[in-house]
Order: sequence, then C-alpha cells, then structure tokens
Amino acid sequence: MDQLPKCDANYVPLTPINFLKRAAKVYGNRLSVVYERTHFTWQQTYERCLRLADSLRSFNIAKNDVVSVLAPNIPALYEMHFAVPMAGGVINAINTRLNPNHIATILRHSEAKVFFVDYQYVQLARQALQIMMTSESISSTLVLPAVVLIDDIESPTGAVFGEWEYEQLVRKGNPGSIPYEVHDEWDPIALNYTSGTTSEPKGVVYSHRGVFLGSLGIIIGWEIENEPVYLWSLPMFHCNGWTLAWGIAARGGTNVCLRNTTAKDMYRNIAQHKVTHMCCAPIVFNILLEAKPEERREISSPVQVLVGGAPPPAPLLEKMKPLGFHVTHSYGLTEVGPALVCEWQAKWNDLPSQDQSKIMARQGINTVALAHMDVKDLSTMISVPWDGKTMGEIVLRGSTVMKGYFKDPVATAKAFKNGWFATGDIGVIHPDGYLEIKDRSKDVIISGGENISSVELESVLYSHPRVLEAAVVAMPHPVWGESPCAFLAIKKNSEGKSDDVNEADIIAYCRKKLPHYMVPKKVEFLSELPKTSTGKVQKFQLRDLARNLVVSDSFPSKKNAKMETQLGHHAQPVRVPSSRL
Repeated sequence: MDQLPKCDANYVPLTPINFLKRAAKVYGNRLSVVYERTHFTWQQTYERCLRLADSLRSFNIAKNDVVSVLAPNIPALYEMHFAVPMAGGVINAINTRLNPNHIATILRHSEAKVFFVDYQYVQLARQALQIMMTSESISSTLVLPAVVLIDDIESPTGAVFGEWEYEQLVRKGNPGSIPYEVHDEWDPIALNYTSGTTSEPKGVVYSHRGVFLGSLGIIIGWEIENEPVYLWSLPMFHCNGWTLAWGIAARGGTNVCLRNTTAKDMYRNIAQHKVTHMCCAPIVFNILLEAKPEERREISSPVQVLVGGAPPPAPLLEKMKPLGFHVTHSYGLTEVGPALVCEWQAKWNDLPSQDQSKIMARQGINTVALAHMDVKDLSTMISVPWDGKTMGEIVLRGSTVMKGYFKDPVATAKAFKNGWFATGDIGVIHPDGYLEIKDRSKDVIISGGENISSVELESVLYSHPRVLEAAVVAMPHPVWGESPCAFLAIKKNSEGKSDDVNEADIIAYCRKKLPHYMVPKKVEFLSELPKTSTGKVQKFQLRDLARNLVVSDSFPSKKNAKMETQLGHHAQPVRVPSSRL
C-alpha cells in the first residue's frame, strides 16, 4: 500500500477558495450577498472575485504578499476573502476600532503591499499612513502600501483617497482570468492580529489547510444546513468571521452584510431576509435585549446564534430564548479560530430550562476538525480529572491551529508547549467530557488559598435583574491577600435611573447564592465597562482601579467620576465583538 503515490487525480491541496467555485456551479442563481438594495448571486460573486483577483495582479501581488483592508461588514470585505488568495496574496482584515498608531503598526509589521480603505475610515487610515511616513526616516526600507478606496456601493459618496477605487478594479479585471493555484495547502491565506489584551498584538498566520478544515468544523459542529441566511453581526475582521467568511460559501448560503451592528439594523435585517444564523459576542445580546420597542421586529422563526468571546452567563442565555434566538456556545482564539462547540445532545431536552442554559454556557467539545483538546497542569502536563471542579490550562492540538506568529519565533515556540498549543485559559472538564472555561490564568482570584473563578462570580451577578454588565477582578485584602471586586453597569429603571441599586443590595444578593469567600468585598458602579476594540472587557484597567480600593467601610472608595475619568475614552459603547472568540 505504501507504493501508491499521490497524483493529480487523488491529491488536491485543501483550500477554501474551492468553496466559491463550487457555490457558483451549484448555487449560481441563489443570492450570495445582500447589502440593503444591493444583491448579488453566487455566479456574480465568483465573477467579481475573479475580476478583482486579476486587478490585484497589477499591483504585483505574489505569494505571501499581504493585502490589508479597513472596512466594516460590506460586500467588498466579503469578496476580498476570496479574491486576495485567488491572486496569491494573504488577506489582513484590520480591526476598524483600532487607533491610527495601532493601524500603522500593523501595516508596517505586515509589510502590506495594498491597503483597501472604506470611505467611512479614510481619516483614520490617513492618520495611520502619516504616522508611517513620519517614521520613514527611521527605517529606510519602509515602503508605503498602494491605497484603494472602497466607496459605498449602495450610495457612492464620491470620496477620493488613493489612486484607485474598489469598483473600478472590479470592472477592469478579466473575469476569464485563471486564479492562483495553491500547490501547498500549508501556504498562508490570512494574517490576523490579536487584540493585545494580555500582551503586544501578534500577527497570527492561517494556512489554506487550517481555514478549510476550520470552516468545515464549525459547519458540522453548528449543524449548518445548506442555503442558510447568515447575518454578519460578527466583524469579518475577527478571525475572518470565525472562518465563516469562507464557510457560508460551502453551504451556498446568503450573506446579509451589515455596516452597523445596531439593534434596529439587526432586527430589521433578520425580519426582512428571514435570517437563520448569526454569530456574536455576548455584548450583542445586551444590544438586542435593550432595544427600544420601535426598534424591534417580530422574529417569525428561530435564529440560530453562535456565541463566543467572553463566556455567556446562563442567566443571559435565559433572557435570549423568548426573543426567538437559539444559542450555541463556541470557544476559540485568534490563534485557532473556532475550536470548541457546545454540541447539543437529545438527552438534555427534558431538563429544566435553567439546567439547559447552564449546559449551553459551557464551551463544549473540540470540533471534528480539531484533533484534540484537554485541560492540563502545565507544570507536569498531566490531564485534570473529569470532575467539573479541578482547574487547569486549556490546551489544543490540530490542523486548525495557526502556522505561528509572523516574525516572532520566540512567541511561537512559547505558545507550542510540549506538542500542544497553550491557550492561557483556565478550565475544567465535566464528567461528560464537556469543557467549561473558568478564567484567564491571570484572572483567577486567590483568596486565603481558595481559587475563585471570576467567570463563575460574574454569572451570578448577571442573574441579578438590574445588572447589564459585570466584571470581577482581584483587589488587595488585608487578611486574605486578594478578594473579589465587582464592577457593574446597571440597567435603568422605568424612571430612567440606575442609582437605586447600591453596593449593599448586590452583596446581599450574592450572599444568597454563593459561598461567603466568593462574595465580592467591594462593588463599584460605572456607566459602562471599558472594553477592547473587539468588545472584550479590559480587565487590566479594572485591576489598576481595584488596586487603589479598600475593603473596609471606614475607608471611602474612589469616586465614580474620577474612575470614569481614569478610564477615559476606553469606556465607550461597543457594537461589535475579542482576541478570544
């Protein structure tokens, strides 16, 4: 049997580019992309991607060349996920909530050859390029990328930026051109930068093989049937929409693009296009739950929601059911994409609703595309028992794990520990084999020798009917060393006020539901919690604040106003979802 070699007939490198070609053949007349009044079929999308790929070659795009794009969830960004690799390049979708310095750093580090910019972000991009030009004297090798404007396809603004415009490149490209042929499935297809919540942002490189398998893994784990209608409430810049920027094509689905993730726009598009699937971080749940009556639309059939990012508390999942959203929990990282899915089992259907929500809040089991997941003591690499209590670090192994960090062999070697990818997340495994995340390793609170999971405490806080946002961090304690400090954003009451809930109310509530050592020793109220550019709560800022707080009632805590000032512009509304899914 070993004498049977690979040949062109039995071995073709895996690449998600083939999803598009297949969709054009099988679902050619079905809607592929919907953006307000703009509609494309799969045949049209395939042709547009061929044209754009051909035009990209005029920029001398070659293997491993990076093409960056700064844009919301619009048709152009979706098309570029296919067109860029069809030209042989590597797509780098940049987080639109970053500041000019961060964007300049990414452009410089990635050595982007072309930079596509949506008209809405021209000023942001211009500032980033100016920063790069200012630093040009420092680096004589710096070459600025060619700039392409993406004007609004629905209502062109006439904005001018760079020498080219997106639709011009699509029109001038040859639809009969032959796409770049992938000879090695290990070749890079995407470059994504981590959010930098725990360290400096790092460039994560995905391979064609990893994306192909990752897409199929999430399709199977989420049980996506053919011809879904998918709402882009999750940013495509976030792990390439958890690989679904390619995966929806594999199912011949319809991509409903969304420039702004507002309650009104989400409800309107769900009702108008009969959306069947969407992804988001838990923060989007709050946007939907807090929608005004005039913003809501009746949801006639259940919408399947894949949620990732911060672990969604069971009480929050309970609140989503009556609205018509059926939630499945996923877990992943920028370095892996979607890795685990809480696959539902029929035996749980008869459980009480609250028990079902607790199971849904688990991160679940590895997708069929990821070979292995485990929870280990990293000092010994011994697996923890499946008791739902013993904590260890979550480790992963499989073909969907990144190639490595771009230009950072030290960080790559550190991440790949003893044949596993060490996630830095702390979790437990329940007797049924399902994993539940408990914390980031640095977020576990050690109080008097007891390990306290901030995630578990946050889940209890979210069950309070007036809590909108909750985050728990460690604060100094004169006796126990550390103790939990809760930061909360409170929902307004019928009179539009939120100051009717106080620290004593919250502490009394927690004492009814938690062991005494887990109850917060301090509760601070903010108008909203500070978040990263991808919507993840910035606990490092809260930890800095908590260091200056004291437990004793005889010492006044810092005033909320001063706290808000310290948080500055970071404490702002977030419409989009984290380095972690």
